[in-house]
Amino acid sequence: MSASPAKFDPSRAAKFMLKHGHSAKIGLSYHAHGADWVELELPWRDDLVGEVERGILASGPIISLLDMASGLSIWTATGEFIAIATLDLRVDYQRPARKGAALIGHVECYRLTKSAAFVRGFAHDGDPSDTVATMSGTFMSIKQDPRNV
Repeated sequence: MSASPAKFDPSRAAKFMLKHGHSAKIGLSYHAHGADWVELELPWRDDLVGEVERGILASGPIISLLDMASGLSIWTATGEFIAIATLDLRVDYQRPARKGAALIGHVECYRLTKSAAFVRGFAHDGDPSDTVATMSGTFMSIKQDPRNV
């Protein structure tokens, strides 16, 4: 008799997932989570600045922050690590992040279907009511062997 797999825990998974590749390069770290949401933190660093004269973070690291938090929110909502692929990710910027302030990316998975997950979220630099960016996304989940779909 085999034990059932443990429920996905984003705080434990982040310890491994954020230590490698692009997430590690830009310095993403786990911040918090709930039943269907995850928060990650992106540090403000000189090498992540896109507009040097004004000290404004580049958009790429912010998109990566929200994309990674999206995946973790989906796995948190489903309770399991399954293969997913980003179908659509829209990020709308409201203002530049404050120079020197870390960004928090908060993403919730608000709907799951048989083959898709829908997420929405925002990034802020200290006040969640004063967002730097908002986002929405659609991800395809692949729970079964894609050769049998």
